[in-house]
Amino acid sequence: MNIAIYKKTGCPWAAAVAAFLKAQDIPFEERDMTQNPDFKREVEEKSGQSKSPTLIIDGEVLPNASVEQVFEVLQKKK
Repeated sequence: MNIAIYKKTGCPWAAAVAAFLKAQDIPFEERDMTQNPDFKREVEEKSGQSKSPTLIIDGEVLPNASVEQVFEVLQKKK
């Protein structure tokens, strides 16, 4: 499974999603849009927005994702 979290520095929702994935031992890549403008452009191209967190899970875009939404998508992919 390929997971990328596009986040903004200090975003508590992105931190919650990252903590959830870590607790489940699910590997992911964090892409900080605040520190790297290329990540912001990348997520805007893929999703049409730049809300934090936006997750891309195996090509499926979850803008402004909550832990609950991420959990539901992961359950479907098992």
